Amino acid sequence: MNSEELETPLRDEVERHIRKLIKPLKEEDELRAVLKVKLTKKEFKVLNNWANGEELNPLLEKLSLDEERYKELSSKLIKKLNQEKLKQEMMI
Repeated sequence: MNSEELETPLRDEVERHIRKLIKPLKEEDELRAVLKVKLTKKEFKVLNNWANGEELNPLLEKLSLDEERYKELSSKLIKKLNQEKLKQEMMI
């Protein structure tokens, strides 16, 4: 089975938020490992939540976030994903 057939929700989600991708992103497992190190636990959980299309409210409760804090965290996360240094580590 080639990588095209595998589900890659995390990779798809990251691609959705990166403005300019020069090379393709790493495989799902490798990408997950890089992101786990580079993002805060909350940022990683929010990204995972987006990738899996899960409901938001249970996550907000679990992470003790209100709407405002969630919006801040989300925009910070997207900015982080667009930082050159992180993009280099996420790409093949």
